[in-house]
Amino acid sequence: MAKRGDSFDGIVEDIKSIKIQGATNVALAGVEAYIKCPTKKCAKKILSARPTEPLLQNFIRLLKKSKDVAKTASQLKKNTLSSRKKMAREGAKLIENKMNIFTHCHSSSVIEILKEAKKQKKKFHVYTIEVEPLLQGRMTAKELARSRIKTTIGPDLSAEQLLKNCDLFLFGVDAFTKNKIINKIGTATLCRLAKLHGVRRYCCGTAMKYTDKVRVENRSGREVWKDNKKEIEVVYPAFDKTPIKLVNGIVSEFGVLGPKEFIRRAKAARPS
Repeated sequence: MAKRGDSFDGIVEDIKSIKIQGATNVALAGVEAYIKCPTKKCAKKILSARPTEPLLQNFIRLLKKSKDVAKTASQLKKNTLSSRKKMAREGAKLIENKMNIFTHCHSSSVIEILKEAKKQKKKFHVYTIEVEPLLQGRMTAKELARSRIKTTIGPDLSAEQLLKNCDLFLFGVDAFTKNKIINKIGTATLCRLAKLHGVRRYCCGTAMKYTDKVRVENRSGREVWKDNKKEIEVVYPAFDKTPIKLVNGIVSEFGVLGPKEFIRRAKAARPS
């Protein structure tokens, strides 16, 4: 008997509940779900599970147009792996020996960059915060520890103390627009703090995350605090928008580019 997470409904629920972490992993899970149910109705259900994910949207769009879903799915997976390897190689060039590097939330792209730098025998130290309410920062710290990368983690409100002594701020992205980077809540604040303290800032993500417009998701306040008192309103804005001009560069399959050049190339490469 198939496990819940192996069925179409199970995969969609894992995406919706954030059991599956990271924009790339969400998109690949969406591909697996669509293969199991390649219909317009199922595509709509997949997309509604995480509306702030253009990579997922672009993948499903390509699958819906395909005459051979299995072949297209295989090519998307292959391209994703290739892009991730290119980003890792290019991003690792930013890392020098004895650097202190700050990261935020859980980004598979950033983790692969750090692992690549470790393979190149570079010595560096990573700093991060827990990222309430789901504690994705702990997930990042554990994954880096498995690769023997020295990591320090603190509570969210220790961010400035940790960040101000770093040389580099590397973070992932859920969506790019012409002027904004949409990522985990706190990214915009951290970018401003990094700029204040003279820390270079680089966003890491594939050009397939570019979109003209994006719906920024607000998640249930019950994920923050399951309190049912009528007098208390609990909110959970899961993402924020960072002005793209706040970053020094963007690491993608195109290499490390300035924001304007990256957006130009991402728009040109966008699937129709």
